[in-house]
Amino acid sequence: MPERTASMTAHDKAVEQIRESYAAIPDGAAPRLAKATTNLFRFREPAKTAKLSARDLDQVIEVDPETMTAEVQGMTTYENLVDATLPYGLMPYVVPQLKTITLGGAVTGLGIESSSFRDGLPHESVEELEVLTGDGRVVIARADNEHADLFRSFPNSYGTLGYALRIRIKLAPVKPFVRLTHVRFTDAAKCMLAMQEICQSGEYDGERVDFVDGTYFGPDELYVTVGTFADKAPYASDYTGMRIYYQSLRTRTRDWLTIRDYLWRWDTDWFWCSRAFGVQQPLVRSLLPRRWLRSDVYRRLVGLDQRYGVTARLDRWRNNPVQESVIQDVEVPIERGAEFLEFFQEQVGMTPVWMCPLKATGEWSLYPLEPGRLYVNFGFWGMVPLPRGAHDGHHNRLIENAVHELEGHKSLYSTSFYEREEFWRLYNGDAYWPVKRSYDPGGRLLDLYEKCVRGR
Repeated sequence: MPERTASMTAHDKAVEQIRESYAAIPDGAAPRLAKATTNLFRFREPAKTAKLSARDLDQVIEVDPETMTAEVQGMTTYENLVDATLPYGLMPYVVPQLKTITLGGAVTGLGIESSSFRDGLPHESVEELEVLTGDGRVVIARADNEHADLFRSFPNSYGTLGYALRIRIKLAPVKPFVRLTHVRFTDAAKCMLAMQEICQSGEYDGERVDFVDGTYFGPDELYVTVGTFADKAPYASDYTGMRIYYQSLRTRTRDWLTIRDYLWRWDTDWFWCSRAFGVQQPLVRSLLPRRWLRSDVYRRLVGLDQRYGVTARLDRWRNNPVQESVIQDVEVPIERGAEFLEFFQEQVGMTPVWMCPLKATGEWSLYPLEPGRLYVNFGFWGMVPLPRGAHDGHHNRLIENAVHELEGHKSLYSTSFYEREEFWRLYNGDAYWPVKRSYDPGGRLLDLYEKCVRGR
């Protein structure tokens, strides 16, 4: 296959380039990947760092429709991968909801979507990893080879063990359309029970279910959305222009989308967070090019706001309360989901909240979800006024405590406040440190606590 040979030759050249770039970083400077976009939300001043060039590591090497796999470079975005796989009638088992999440980012961090109730998290469909390790080696890690310890520990390591250079990932067949059914509930406990029954049976109203997620607008307004593949559709809605997907949940019980538009249904408005920039106002929206209605544009705006303190200055000028950024994804066992929502409504009060069921299909060292147990990912992203006399971190600490009291876990892509001993207990330091010493014995890369909690 000449195309694969040429792509692998280009990949090998890019691997050599990043290895040389890594070797050239001076001692004492923590390497950081030079990325055009990011979906992390840890806004802290970093320690002395050096940019690690990942030039030419953002391509799809090959899609193999016979084996239903793809060879992908680590900096490839899911948007580019989906564009490469859909012509073959295939998609990754789990496609995280934002276009510019990279394969390497989803595997070394965490990703989730509405197929996760059946297929787990993105790393669970990975067959092989090529990794630049902390000690400068390039190794091939699989579940069945001498680097199996690295393979099992790589998810949730956030670049502290190494960087994914190439990933072989399994693909699943798709159909051209997805039929959506939005089911309203007025009670959180009944909503959780219904979601659990749908996920466990894989059916709703006597038909197969391919996707499940939900949205919480308030204690008496929750929706479970089930999606089913279809060969044909009477119409296909378009939520990439004036119409807004999350608002449609409240006005219609049935909808149809193309598979591509379904995968990116949340990206156009960054779920609902685009409202902070006024782009859900019809006049403003009508004046914007469609290419600006996407998550990476909003993320850049947030970064600029954090850098220059525009929102904070306006709040002071208007004499508004000081606000705390509450941007988190947490996993709670579904049988305790209603308890979490009650806590969240009383103590935080932010709406909407995304609800996405997931089930880990195997054991992964650093994110110890119980295999086979059904959890719900609750995602919430926005600003919350601080109570008088409270300090930044007030709500986030409350959430951390509640999640772990409810036997859950939280993703580490945003701010965390754990004490060191508690952190290593929750995120399996006993498994992490032997792997860290094997692949980064000199501590060239920050450890997981230093990077994700202290934000260095």
